[in-house]
Amino acid sequence: MHTSFEEPGVEGEFVRPTGPAVRRRKLELAEYVEGVRACDRAVLGRAITLVESNAKKDQAIAQQMLIELLPHTGKSHRVGITGVPGVGKSTFIEALGSNLTAAGHRVAVLAVDPTSGVTGGSILGDKTRMTKLSRDPNAFVRPSPASGSLGGVTRKTRETMLVCEAAGFDVVLVETVGVGQSETAVAEMVDFFLVLMLANAGDELQGIKRGIMELADMIAINKAEAENAVAARNAKREYMAALRLMRGNHPAWKPPVLAVSGLHNFGLDLLWEKIDEHRKIFEHNGVLQARRREQMRRWMWSMVDDRLLRAVRSHPAVASQVPQLEAAVLDGKLTATLGAEAILKAFGEQDPNG
Repeated sequence: MHTSFEEPGVEGEFVRPTGPAVRRRKLELAEYVEGVRACDRAVLGRAITLVESNAKKDQAIAQQMLIELLPHTGKSHRVGITGVPGVGKSTFIEALGSNLTAAGHRVAVLAVDPTSGVTGGSILGDKTRMTKLSRDPNAFVRPSPASGSLGGVTRKTRETMLVCEAAGFDVVLVETVGVGQSETAVAEMVDFFLVLMLANAGDELQGIKRGIMELADMIAINKAEAENAVAARNAKREYMAALRLMRGNHPAWKPPVLAVSGLHNFGLDLLWEKIDEHRKIFEHNGVLQARRREQMRRWMWSMVDDRLLRAVRSHPAVASQVPQLEAAVLDGKLTATLGAEAILKAFGEQDPNG
């Protein structure tokens, strides 16, 4: 198939300084597929820009491209990484990624940051700090989309992950930048979920810790340098005790707790050995394949939910009634249930119960 189109323009990316009236040459679908498979960096970047576009015509071409790339996906280690504020994720990811490329792996680093439109694009700063990894010919660091809903950002990250796998990257590190729902979103798109913690992080983070720990396949106490060694050992014992009280993600795997230092590249080889051990166990017992199939099913339905919600909110009949309905609910004149029913009725949904 030789479909061509005007690729969406992104300021500062692959645009020659010849004036705004000059357009980049159209790329055909086959050129995108061949360029991605050959890991042509320029084509790879443009393919991901295409995936990230919200324009309908771009999405149609992107989906055709993904269908052709799908047979070449699914062979990578998909590892999600999260951590409490100040844990040193960028330094850790750069050290781990550099170790992996030195060992012969090809590493892609992606991010989920649904809040970047509010914070001013913090992940771009993370990319700037990963200067060594960004220059590594066997690594690829991609910032998250500049803004958008959690559903939209995770769709783009999932599809970018597929593009990177088709380009031959055998390790994909997915970083979650925000806190809250983004951790769950990342955990549901990867094979292994790594949680970075700090020793002496403070009691105010306990609520965040428990929610994240329940998703963890491993906990790593970062910044366990010499001056923090005692605190790190104490934290390790505490987290191991806490994990014993929680039900694991699978009976075949007990989440380990390690003390590491991204700054001094300490403990990262053992950490990767554990991740590799997890993959071998879950490939052998068929859990990895089953988990990925379930992730794809959930992904499809999450896309339905996201699209339906946007369709409801943007429907003219709904938009015209929302201010009055919200005010009535807030003033206690209408229950939330009746308000929701009014919105759905305006959208055209019929109550199946009559």
